[in-house]
Amino acid sequence: MSLQRTDVEKIAHLARIALSEEDIPVYTRTLSDIFALVEQMNSIDTTGITPMAHPLDATARLRTDEVSETNQRDSFQSIAPQVEAGLYLVPKVIE
Repeated sequence: MSLQRTDVEKIAHLARIALSEEDIPVYTRTLSDIFALVEQMNSIDTTGITPMAHPLDATARLRTDEVSETNQRDSFQSIAPQVEAGLYLVPKVIE
């Protein structure tokens, strides 16, 4: 698919992008090249090929789950306006 000058002008107008007169031929050629590449990739038969989530067969390294701070719940709840059974009570917002 090859774009024409009017196509690029219409796309720029719809996207609210201001293009100068000297930029329009560059964008026309560049966008046409992109569309040609997409057409080339679409022409390849991909039946039977499993889609990949990531190009590398890598797994995320996870750190061990270790407690790094002391439990301060009692001190925090001692200064809270309302607490019941270890939970913070807040005013009802939605009726």
